[in-house]
Amino acid sequence: MSTAVDASVAVTEQEDVTENILGGKKVAVVFVLGGPGSGKGTQCSNIVEHFGFTHLSAGELLRTEIKSGSENGVMIDNIINEGKIVPSEITIKLLQEAMIKSENDKFLIDGFPRNEENRAAFDNIKISPEFVLFFDCSEEEMGRRLLGRNQGRADDNIETIRKRFSVFVESSLPVIQYYDSKGMVKKINSAKPIAEVFEDVKTVFQPYGPKVTQMPSRE
Repeated sequence: MSTAVDASVAVTEQEDVTENILGGKKVAVVFVLGGPGSGKGTQCSNIVEHFGFTHLSAGELLRTEIKSGSENGVMIDNIINEGKIVPSEITIKLLQEAMIKSENDKFLIDGFPRNEENRAAFDNIKISPEFVLFFDCSEEEMGRRLLGRNQGRADDNIETIRKRFSVFVESSLPVIQYYDSKGMVKKINSAKPIAEVFEDVKTVFQPYGPKVTQMPSRE
């Protein structure tokens, strides 16, 4: 795997974006992957604050759809409760809508692609990720965090957590290995304290520069 402090992150040119699912909107996309409880959500919030990215959580988009009570939401709910992965076309459609609505052009896509089917489906829409940010953490530590975070999520119970770990190892690790073979993975040791983890994250995102805050104009 690539090291956490590899600062040679280049913002790649988007090639032939006129036919992508965003109607030609040019975007910089970073995939954020890690096991359940690896801390990627917390670090995504830090990246948003310091580097101006928009955070799109595949899981949150799916949960919002579930809460809508739509037929699509009921189907998604059943799939998640069984510990399975939602079909690619559903997740990509939700991501597409969120990116089109956003005025930003820099996105962290958290928790996607979850498997090879997701990855292949995303490859087909002519949007290439800048790199993959992988938060590496032991299963023991992730389990401890999940059981202690008390966020009221139905899937934060020991049986479902074990299913989620199993799905991650079987389905998501091959995706990380695929991108690593292309030199696109930036690996972060996320078992460390939050502040220390973010120091490694800042090194990876240094080429993007800090978030620019507009100063109020003076009369």
